[in-house]
Amino acid sequence: MLVELIVENLAVVERLRLRLHSGLNALTGETGSGKSLVVDALSLLFGGRASVELIRTGAPRAFVAGIFALPPSKRLRELLAEAGLEPEDGELLLERELLANGKSRAWAASRPVTAALLRDLAPFLGDIHGQHDQQKLFSADAQRELLDMAWDSAAALERTAAAYARWQSTLRELDELNRAEQEQLRLADLWRLQCAEIEPLDLREGEDAELANQRRVLKNVTKIAENVTLAYDLLSENEHSAAVQLALALRRLEELAGIDDQLRVLAESLKPAQIAVQDAAHELRHYLGALEADPARLEEVESRLARIEKLKRKYGNTIPEILAFAAEARARLDAVANAGERRAALEQQAAGEERAFREDAKTVTFSREKAAKTLQKQLENELSALAMKGARFRALRAPAPPAPHGVDSITFLLSANPGEEPRPLDKVASGGELSRIALALKTCLQQDTSNNGRTLVFDEVDAGVGGAAGEAVGRRLKALARANQVLCVTHLAQIAGFADHHYQVVKRDARGRTVVEVEELADKQRVGEIARMLSGEQVSEEAMRHAARILKEAEKP
Repeated sequence: MLVELIVENLAVVERLRLRLHSGLNALTGETGSGKSLVVDALSLLFGGRASVELIRTGAPRAFVAGIFALPPSKRLRELLAEAGLEPEDGELLLERELLANGKSRAWAASRPVTAALLRDLAPFLGDIHGQHDQQKLFSADAQRELLDMAWDSAAALERTAAAYARWQSTLRELDELNRAEQEQLRLADLWRLQCAEIEPLDLREGEDAELANQRRVLKNVTKIAENVTLAYDLLSENEHSAAVQLALALRRLEELAGIDDQLRVLAESLKPAQIAVQDAAHELRHYLGALEADPARLEEVESRLARIEKLKRKYGNTIPEILAFAAEARARLDAVANAGERRAALEQQAAGEERAFREDAKTVTFSREKAAKTLQKQLENELSALAMKGARFRALRAPAPPAPHGVDSITFLLSANPGEEPRPLDKVASGGELSRIALALKTCLQQDTSNNGRTLVFDEVDAGVGGAAGEAVGRRLKALARANQVLCVTHLAQIAGFADHHYQVVKRDARGRTVVEVEELADKQRVGEIARMLSGEQVSEEAMRHAARILKEAEKP
């Protein structure tokens, strides 16, 4: 329930502080007085679109705040907890600011939030119904959504939408496979040639470096042999070689080791050097034995290196890159070869997902048909109470192409007069009838008591309504207000007469500017305002008496 509304610099409202009550709250005033601005302010608090055109001329910003007494909704409490919001004493403060640069900011419980969160909170706090909503009744999608509100549809529709999404995803993958197949077949010859060029070489990582080393050796055999022979001689083969000299030095030190222990240590340190020289000489002799000129091997090495270099220019700078390229080409060839198997698997998967979707959609269809029968009966009773006795309503279901919401098309049909066949709303409903149908639907769909305690706003619900029908609309709004706070903007005296609390919206001139003020009327003031609604600016005695009768009649059960 909306406890208090504060509006600053919104259109012609300079500053407004409005205390509201439970029950039926009526806002009345002359045409153009700004009654709907209260509705606009509430729409902003519910996350509605913010426009700089709403900011009062000359003001840097517009500001709206509302204090809501929270209804006992478990899901609302969970939503607030998820957002880290803590209501105070069962009340929640919502605020919205519009800046002249086009930006807007929002707060909940004095913490910054997004407009999207306000939209998530809105269904738990209230609902705004205006003439635009009445026109939406002509939409097939809106009619389907309204019917779905008449049964516990959330979980079933969520399952159906998820099943539809899975099915469509598989169909898209299958379509992509079919569309890509021709291109893949054209490229398969290229991939096959690439694999035939790379794979027979049986490349190894690091092979190119080994071959390059072999080529250098084979090209320099003579130079290598001369220098290795010289090195071998210096190490081992003559009396002045390193091995001979080390042996002599070691023998001299070992002879002196008995005299000085320090020389014994030095002798021991020379032994590893002697062994290292001997090992090196042995390796050089073995190397020389294996070294030979081999023009055929040189040609073979150079040929393989040339083939590797050619592959590098085409497929990668290194052997690992070439091998990766070949692996990718082979994988693509395998994919082409396995496309038939993949297509069959996807077709089977899609068929299974379609069956699952249609099973879920069948459940939704059954629930809609059941809900349609219940809604038809409830709505006809409501329309009878709204001075449309004998009206017949039908929610007609017809098969429709698969969609996230199922396989149903819903059409609302109405026969406003006995003896006439029900026809689509846009073909038969007048403005006044459409207003009453909208109100009747709203009433039927509010019968879930878990939603009680919200603020229901009706803006111009009396369009095209008058006389007995207006009184019926007023009584229905009064009935709705037993479990919910109802805020009604109206031009109709019969509706205003049923209000528990009556507010008058007045335009005044202040300091050369137009401002809007809202005043809660006492009983005597209500008589005068209702009389004005009946007769215009010149209020007659007869109008005053008529206004008093309206208020008295409204008090009757």
